Amino acid sequence: MNHDTPLSPRPLRPLSDDPRRVMTLARLRAHGVPAAEANARCRPGGPWQRLLPGVVLLHPGPPTGEERLQAVLLYAARDRAAAVPAQPGADEAAPARPEAVITGLAALALHGFASAPPLPSLDAVDVLVPPVRRLRSTGCARIARTADLPVPEQISGLPVAPVPRALADAVAGLQDADVVHRLLAEAVRGGHCEPAAVVRELNRARLLSRPHVVDAVDSLLAEGRALAEDRLYRMVREYGLPDPVWNVDLRLPDGPHLGGLDAYWPRQAVAVDLDTRTHRQEGDALWSEHTRKRERLERLGITVVHVTPRKLRDSLEQQAVVVRTALMASGDREPAAYVVVLPR
Repeated sequence: MNHDTPLSPRPLRPLSDDPRRVMTLARLRAHGVPAAEANARCRPGGPWQRLLPGVVLLHPGPPTGEERLQAVLLYAARDRAAAVPAQPGADEAAPARPEAVITGLAALALHGFASAPPLPSLDAVDVLVPPVRRLRSTGCARIARTADLPVPEQISGLPVAPVPRALADAVAGLQDADVVHRLLAEAVRGGHCEPAAVVRELNRARLLSRPHVVDAVDSLLAEGRALAEDRLYRMVREYGLPDPVWNVDLRLPDGPHLGGLDAYWPRQAVAVDLDTRTHRQEGDALWSEHTRKRERLERLGITVVHVTPRKLRDSLEQQAVVVRTALMASGDREPAAYVVVLPR
């Protein structure tokens, strides 16, 4: 018997023509397979199996990782017939905004994290749904209601939470400090996102009170700053900028400390200030001091170029142009006040 051939004598379309191997009972009815017949095929030893309530796998073997993801999305979405974006041969377009978004460890695996468990080994797939949905976690579907459903990224045709949100949702369920540290470190080392974006999501999820998360975040921020500094060195080298003095403190002669800088060109009185502050630091003393430092330097005639790790990652050439322009314009400005330059 062909397991993909519906029992109804007049299906709307043979199931063998449909590329999907996971379907809802509603879609099966659209193909001419009544619920009773579908249930009969899902009995022990039958050619199909029920993965989740209302969701059927159209073969008897173990589901693949992709089939489990499709099943969870079909179960979680409001319109089960259109929850998973259309594939070649499908007869309807995907919704503009999915009703369900994969998150947590499954999302990180889809993003390519080597430190995330492979999809087939996950006991459950975390999926975000709007708060009005009346769904329960069951089987391999772990439902999380949220009023802040993220705009998903499409990976292999599936709606997946962006890395910072997926990380926060994964960390919320993890107690192993080493695992948390590996996931956060890979996010930065792998270029998936900047530390500040991760900290914002962890703060939103109220996870920064957990000691093992705080320790991992401190390491993350230190590593993120080191990567940003490396990009700053590369910018000067690759785009032929004059060599600055690196990592210095400025002081007025016999006067107060003016602040630390990542790069400074004394002849042109141009400074680069690398801003690695995070959301948890906004509004505190560090934030205020950063602003005051810039204002003090600019009153003394020193041009301060403000850069962030993200700018250095995404637009290194543009940042080099900004610095070069500031250096070239120095001759048109009034001479800056004399300052003492000290190693930081």
